[in-house]
Amino acid sequence: MSRATPNPKTVTLHVPFRIVKRGGRKEMQLSEGASQSRKTDNTLVKALARALRWKRLLESGEFVTIAELAEREGIAPSYMTRVLRMTLLSPDIVVAILDGKQGPEVTLARVLEPFPLEWERQRKVFESPRVCRRPST
Repeated sequence: MSRATPNPKTVTLHVPFRIVKRGGRKEMQLSEGASQSRKTDNTLVKALARALRWKRLLESGEFVTIAELAEREGIAPSYMTRVLRMTLLSPDIVVAILDGKQGPEVTLARVLEPFPLEWERQRKVFESPRVCRRPST
């Protein structure tokens, strides 16, 4: 019985990864310890920019109520309220989003759901080794 010898020109490489949904698209996520460059989630960044813009418009007095601003923007007040909640994210989570270093748990769908107001609790909810953490005191 002859035994097949492996082709010396063939190399087999095993790369552990998982598929995660990010901004409505599927993305390959390499296992921990593997080097990877992140792509900024434009959907998240745009929502964050809108939230900050809407907050500024409300705080300036240009619009008195969320309902008034939502009508001008042509969106539902309930959606605007959920997006505005993003202005309450901890600064390190915001920076991670802008740098494209947020974990797979930080998606637009997830941040539009209720989350804790306390930054330490937010970090646990959106746990990710990529989010910079303040040293504990």
